[in-house]
Amino acid sequence: MKARLIAILPVLLLTSLLGFSTRSFAVEEMTSCTMTYKLTGWSFVYKQYDGVGHISCRNGQKAKVGLSSKSVGFTLGKSEIEGTGVFSDVRNLNEIYGNYMALEGHAGLTGSVDGQVLTSGEISLVLSGKGRGVDIGVTLGALTISPR
Repeated sequence: MKARLIAILPVLLLTSLLGFSTRSFAVEEMTSCTMTYKLTGWSFVYKQYDGVGHISCRNGQKAKVGLSSKSVGFTLGKSEIEGTGVFSDVRNLNEIYGNYMALEGHAGLTGSVDGQVLTSGEISLVLSGKGRGVDIGVTLGALTISPR
């Protein structure tokens, strides 16, 4: 037993001096995040909506974010949408920021509904909302989420 301890002691000493740790190689725990948002904008073949959101994660992280959506497709109208979004699991809140590719459908006559499926690398996001406006369309584009 003493011989084993003496044999492993140099290895432990070397790893501590070089800064190696078993913790740095551990897998980070995943967390789920949701977002409430408000977007307003217009569309005529090109669609541009801007707004704000609030993200909260199960691990306690929270952030206020700016949202900017630009897309093209068969679309026409103007609306104001409030809704919720659900992200796929992430390691931390910072992974959420960036550009998402979006496929979106929207329709309304006084009352408007909007649904989007988005992806950015390994992270997916589903948005659904309702509000007011006159609009109809299907678009392909991008949504940018940035810290506020």
